[in-house]
Amino acid sequence: MTEPRLVDSRGHVCPTPSLRLMKAMAGAPAGTVFVLLATDPMARIDVPYLMTQKNGRLLDIQETEGVIRLTVQTG
Repeated sequence: MTEPRLVDSRGHVCPTPSLRLMKAMAGAPAGTVFVLLATDPMARIDVPYLMTQKNGRLLDIQETEGVIRLTVQTG
């Protein structure tokens, strides 16, 4: 299994975390795993919605010291 692709959006507010994730996902083959790091709490809402729109799936959400780590997989 390959390492997840990291998208660092810490310090940015909505909609930048989702936009950065979308840009990173563009052209990625199905099944590619991405980890988005964000500090904006809206990422907890925006990213799951984005994944339903892009036929992907949310694998995990964790938060440590104000950094939200969202793990997603392309569809």
